[in-house]
Parts: sequence; structure tokens; C-alpha cells
Amino acid sequence: MLKIRLQRIGRKNEAQFRLVVTDSKNGPQSGKFLEILGSQTPKTDTVLLKNDRILHWIKNGAQVSPTVHNMLVKHAVIEGKKKNVLSKKAPTVKRKEVKKK
Repeated sequence: MLKIRLQRIGRKNEAQFRLVVTDSKNGPQSGKFLEILGSQTPKTDTVLLKNDRILHWIKNGAQVSPTVHNMLVKHAVIEGKKKNVLSKKAPTVKRKEVKKK
């Protein structure tokens, strides 16, 4: 299955991301991808997207990661609501105190 997701590039403390199409079995740092669809630099808040190529891959069945989905909705490439990308960790439960006799 093909995925559209972010791939981190850039040096330490100078993060930059590529928007790439890759097989879902490849790791995010493997460097294997089919096509570069854009880039993002969070430090300067610049985003470059190839809208026509992104829509082409989505029409051909590529799945979009939740973070990329939110970015595409924000920049009006696709329609829809933003997804919650925070961890689905269970809330912490307070321990009950044991009574001593």
C-alpha cells in the first residue's frame, strides 16, 4: 500500500521535511520513495506543495498520514476536517490506597 507522509531531512535543530510517496513497508528514514510531492520548513513556516501530483496519487489509491492530511486541509488541497494526531494513550488511573488493620 502506498502512503503519502513526511520524511525528515536537515541537520540537528534545523528540521526540514519532504512530502513523499512511499510504500508503507518502508521505514520513514529508509530513503526509499517514489516521488517528492513537496517540502515543509517549520522554522520559517514555509510549505511548498505540488497540488496536481498529490491529487493524482490520492486518486490512484495512496493513503495519507494524519499529519499530512491536516496539512493538506489547512492549505486547501483537499476538503475535510482535521484529524486528531495526538497519541491515544489511556488516561492515568490513580491508585486506591489499601487500608491497614
